[in-house]
Amino acid sequence: MRIDMLTAFPGMFTGPFNESIIRLAHERDLVDIFIHDLRAFTIDRHKTIDAYAYGGGSGMVLKPEPIFRGVRFIRDQIPSDGLSRCVLLSARGKPFLQETARDFTELDQLILICGHYKGVDERVIHGLDTEEYSIGDFVVTGGELPAMMIADAVIRLIPGVLGDIESAVTDSFYEGLLDCPYYTRPEQYENWDVPEVLLSGHHERIERWRREESLKTTWQRRPELLKDVNLSKEDDVFLDILQQENDG
Repeated sequence: MRIDMLTAFPGMFTGPFNESIIRLAHERDLVDIFIHDLRAFTIDRHKTIDAYAYGGGSGMVLKPEPIFRGVRFIRDQIPSDGLSRCVLLSARGKPFLQETARDFTELDQLILICGHYKGVDERVIHGLDTEEYSIGDFVVTGGELPAMMIADAVIRLIPGVLGDIESAVTDSFYEGLLDCPYYTRPEQYENWDVPEVLLSGHHERIERWRREESLKTTWQRRPELLKDVNLSKEDDVFLDILQQENDG
C-alpha cells in the first residue's frame, strides 16, 4: 500500500513516521509513505499557497492550483488501474471510524490532503473527487496531526504489520464495542488486586469476563454504539441486568 501526504508543513511528519509501528511497517515493505510539500507545486516565485477568501472575512484559504497539481502528480505514481482515494482532513468532514480504516486497507493508494488556515478552496472537493473526513468534533490548527492519526489507524490493520493480529481485532471499535480492562504484573499493587478470574487459567471464564467488561464499558461510556453490535442472548441478558441495577 502507498500513502501520500500533501501538506504545507512537511517537517511535522519527520518524527512520528520514523518511530514505532509505522517505521516497522515501512522497513518490512508493507507500506510506502511519501510526504509532498504543497509549495513544490506552485509556479510563482513566492511559492504562494493561500489567498484571502472571496467575499471577505478573516483567515486565509488554500488555493486550488497547487493542490490540483499535487494530487494529479501523486495519482500518476500508481498504475491507472490502481485503487486510489483522496481524502481532505476537514472539521466539517464525516467522522473517520474504525470501519473506515478497514476499508482504506483495501486501497493501492491513499492520498491525504492536510487542510490548513481557514480552509481549502471548494473546487478541490468537487474537481478532484475528494472525500472530507474529520477525527472528531473539535478544531486543530491543521490537517497534519489528523492525517498522522488516520495513517496510523490504517497501517496497523495491514496484514503483517502487527506481530499478533489478535491485538488489532480486540481493539476498541474493531467490532463496535469499547475494549475491556487489562492487567499485568504484579498481581497486587498498593490496594488494588488483579481480578481473580484473570488468574484462574479458565479460558472460557476469562473470555466471558472480558466480553462482559467490554459491554459494560460501552454501555457506561458510549451506549449509542450498542445498537450496531451483533449481540448474543448472553449479552442481552447481561445488559438487562446492568439496566435493572442502574434503575434500582
